Amino acid sequence: MTNTLSKIFEDLEKFRDFCVEFGYRYDESALYNMRNYAFQQYMKHAAGKSAKNMWVEDAKKYEASLNNF
Repeated sequence: MTNTLSKIFEDLEKFRDFCVEFGYRYDESALYNMRNYAFQQYMKHAAGKSAKNMWVEDAKKYEASLNNF
């Protein structure tokens, strides 16, 4: 039981770190929820695949909005 509980907290910490690094909103309830986009991207990253970096995507949108003025 304690081993399972510590695994959940470790997974939460890894998921939080991913969200901070890649610019996703951190929501504890999204852990293990494959319907959640942030968790889907986290799983891709954990599998060694490239995940979408929302900091980059938001910067592109911000730059485009500045060019519209």
